[in-house]
Amino acid sequence: MNLSNFIKERLSFESYAFNWDELLIAKANKSETSIQSQLSYAIQKGDVIPLRHHFYLIIPPRYSKFGKLPIELYVNSLFKYLERNYYVGLYSAAKFYGAGHQQIQKEYVLHDKAPLLSISKHAINLDFFTVSNWPTKNVLSKKGDAGMFKISSPCLTAVDLIYHQTKIGGLNRMLSVLEELAEEIKLADAKELLSWYRQKSVLQRFGYLLNEFDPESEIANLIYEHLKIEKFYPVLLSPRSNEKPGSVENRWKVDVNIKMESDL
Repeated sequence: MNLSNFIKERLSFESYAFNWDELLIAKANKSETSIQSQLSYAIQKGDVIPLRHHFYLIIPPRYSKFGKLPIELYVNSLFKYLERNYYVGLYSAAKFYGAGHQQIQKEYVLHDKAPLLSISKHAINLDFFTVSNWPTKNVLSKKGDAGMFKISSPCLTAVDLIYHQTKIGGLNRMLSVLEELAEEIKLADAKELLSWYRQKSVLQRFGYLLNEFDPESEIANLIYEHLKIEKFYPVLLSPRSNEKPGSVENRWKVDVNIKMESDL
């Protein structure tokens, strides 16, 4: 079997990725030198992209003009290969819920274990965030063209955006995304998150923003009742290392230290 037949066979099963070991098994009658030579030629033509060491993406004709694949077509294969838990999150998850009218230039994946280096190859830009307290809830399985993949629920997506705001462009960049996401969050999703989520400062900021979007927000009231049980202290809406919260005039104890400008 030559490499083009191997690729055709993978694509016939809606499989858009492979690793070196899978290739060796499929082409057991060929020498490694011959396999490497065919692989190098496919990479040169743009039919295959080496994403990580010994892990490759197949770029079929319908995606060749973009030079990349939608993340849901390969993320599950990549993290199975890396032997880690993962979920598609932040702006990448938001777009699946119809939030985020701007075209995102990067894809975001959250994972457990040691940090992973970002990937920037051809038109592919992947950013990875390590999660120390791995969630057992609010991570959903969604069906894509290449099978199931993991994605944060709307509520987890929202709190992750707020938590990582300083690393992904700041709060104003995400205000319209959060406002659209808020419409997708169901009470059950929020209740599930509150059963395990421990970042009180993030919940305060989230509750404050939900009330800004909708003063009658049921989700905001749920979060407030949850926070009220324990003490919570003043926080900055946008965290800054050289700034401490000043006087606050809202129930969330959030010091609004930026001018909020949504582009909705």
